[in-house]
Amino acid sequence: MRIVHFADLHLGVENYGRIDPQTGLSTRLGDFLSAFDEVVDYALNQNVDLVLFCGDAYKSREPSQTHQREFAKRIWRLASNDVPVLLLIGNHDLPNAVGRATSIEIFHTLAIPNVTVANRPGTYRIETRAGPLQVVGLPWARRSILLSRDDTRNLTLDQINDRVEQILTDHIMTEVQALDANVPAILAAHVFVQGAQTGSERGMVMGHDYMLLHSTVANPAFDYVALGHIHKAQVLGENPPVVYAGSLERIDFSEEDDKKGFYVVEAGENRKASYEFQPVHARRFVTIEVNVAPLEPDPTQAVLDAIARHDVSDAVVRVQVAISERLEGLLDEGEVRRALKDAHYVAAIAREVERERRPRVAGFTAEGMTPMEALEVYLDSKNVPKERRKLLLEYGQRLIEEARSEDS
Repeated sequence: MRIVHFADLHLGVENYGRIDPQTGLSTRLGDFLSAFDEVVDYALNQNVDLVLFCGDAYKSREPSQTHQREFAKRIWRLASNDVPVLLLIGNHDLPNAVGRATSIEIFHTLAIPNVTVANRPGTYRIETRAGPLQVVGLPWARRSILLSRDDTRNLTLDQINDRVEQILTDHIMTEVQALDANVPAILAAHVFVQGAQTGSERGMVMGHDYMLLHSTVANPAFDYVALGHIHKAQVLGENPPVVYAGSLERIDFSEEDDKKGFYVVEAGENRKASYEFQPVHARRFVTIEVNVAPLEPDPTQAVLDAIARHDVSDAVVRVQVAISERLEGLLDEGEVRRALKDAHYVAAIAREVERERRPRVAGFTAEGMTPMEALEVYLDSKNVPKERRKLLLEYGQRLIEEARSEDS
């Protein structure tokens, strides 16, 4: 049995994009949809038995009609070609109010053939071309549903999370006890598991996360544990494999070096699953760091040379320049931007200016002083002899007057 496991699509993330003149939509929306298309194409071309989506279809709790349309197109393409799809509810799919529908509940309401929406904890039996499969679904759980006001009265947020974690742990154990040992079983969960390495999702979470122990989800009754919520693809353990698929597209520069794609899972008859990461062509993010030497005669050229050493074509690029205060005015940002013309988007050309330390006379500051006053203070601080001091002040006065006459 072959299964595609992906998660955290986040349609609606449009930072670092521009408007596509042909569609009128953000180019970043096009990036996310292209990655989604790669998942769909793979599933159809490789005769996959199930596509398992582990939550967060959209960035927003209330996605636009355009985002919903584009998501539905691709789900329908799978379902109409006889590929079962299971959609798990993530935290970004939940509405603000308990009584409102989730952003993907419409598939359940319309009873779309071959589409199962796991909008509540439970075991979902999926009939595939390769036989039946049991999926224990654990969507993102709202504390308000699991706990009453009496349960949470006088408790801290950490104590409330402890209660939620225990309820979810007990729920998994209850579902495990009811599984058919002769049918392959998978846990699909949108949850934070202890030990996971986080990325940009830490800036997107809505509230303080609860966390499940690795031992809670890595129950030997499962052939494979498919996870969503963390954007960094990673394997937390084996026997059974506990796997975060990660997000399909890069959200920001914190994911610059992350691989992006989905997992292809082979669930065999021996109840031991194998898996392989399948990369997608995600938009590249490139950071160019330049340290301009203090004696650099042409700081602009130094930055251009650094850019030439990177492939910036069709990438989201940022340039970070460390430069001295003396050279800052010689940096031609227009030239730098022209060198980045092949980039998809220039996120920033940032300067970290090292301010020069000027010698100071103890107890005095140059601000508010005339040139002559400053010279007098300096000569006094150096204990210049009286006759020499008088001569230097005369020369200083002459130079100042000559400079003023030239300016006038």
